[in-house]
Amino acid sequence: MIRPTVRLLAGAALGAVAARTAYRALERRPPGLNGLPGEDVWGRTNHRGEPVTLLEGPAFVAGAAAGGLLLPGHGGRMRAAALLAGVGSGVLGGYDDLAGSGDSRGFKGHLGALARGEVTSGAVKILGIGATGLAAAAIAGSPAPTRTGRAFDLAVNGAIVAGGANLMNLFDLRPGRAIKVGLLTGAPLALTSSSPVVAAPLGAAAALLPEDLAERAMLGDTGANALGALLGLAATRLGRGPRLAVLAGLAGLNAASEFVSFTKVIKQTPALDWIDMLGRRPPAAPPVPDPLPGPVPGGGTVTDPAP
Repeated sequence: MIRPTVRLLAGAALGAVAARTAYRALERRPPGLNGLPGEDVWGRTNHRGEPVTLLEGPAFVAGAAAGGLLLPGHGGRMRAAALLAGVGSGVLGGYDDLAGSGDSRGFKGHLGALARGEVTSGAVKILGIGATGLAAAAIAGSPAPTRTGRAFDLAVNGAIVAGGANLMNLFDLRPGRAIKVGLLTGAPLALTSSSPVVAAPLGAAAALLPEDLAERAMLGDTGANALGALLGLAATRLGRGPRLAVLAGLAGLNAASEFVSFTKVIKQTPALDWIDMLGRRPPAAPPVPDPLPGPVPGGGTVTDPAP
């Protein structure tokens, strides 16, 4: 029988190797779409106005899935649930990455558009991830002895998977932030009976962190939704009391994101800002304004050409 610590390390190593291998392969030949070259399909501009690639997301999904499938000692039901939660959420996130317009944002924006008869890519993702969360929770099963208890667990666990997927995406706004959140929240889960679920995702995320911090790549919806869904699935292995606390936290943070900027809160909290900036490039210096014309020592003006 494989010891939990050995299984955790083996899963993390498998996820890391698979994610780095997938990233290198995708970077060499980015997949195109509808006649567009891969560089245009997956290329984006980050908060600095510099080019980055979204290929980190598919690489994370591939690494987490491959690591989870290859990890020995992993129960069949939980293996299938993890595959569905990670790949399903990643595919739906990828659809939003490639088809989303950005005109509607957040639950309020997407569901408001849906109420007006407009089906946005974000609404498709929200509903799809909700269904994926419930399906993954159903596959994973519940130890509750009664039908009512199992139905309750299905609702709670499905909401945790979906809520985790959405919340992680809200942190993918600055280099390395979503992965840091994933590693910090996943580490305690790795020490519980949830370790087989989070081993490969944590390894894949850690292996891709250097690309993210260097601002060469980002998780995008593809990777962030998958990472959050897998951490949520791991949390469903906790006892009922801790699970309800996790669900309350996820619901509160998702709701707060409609009114509060997480980036501003992090920036205004010294400890959080320190973690957020750890390993990152310093913020860009504000542009220096052009000097106004006027007299200078020795005669002439500041706009005179150099002799």
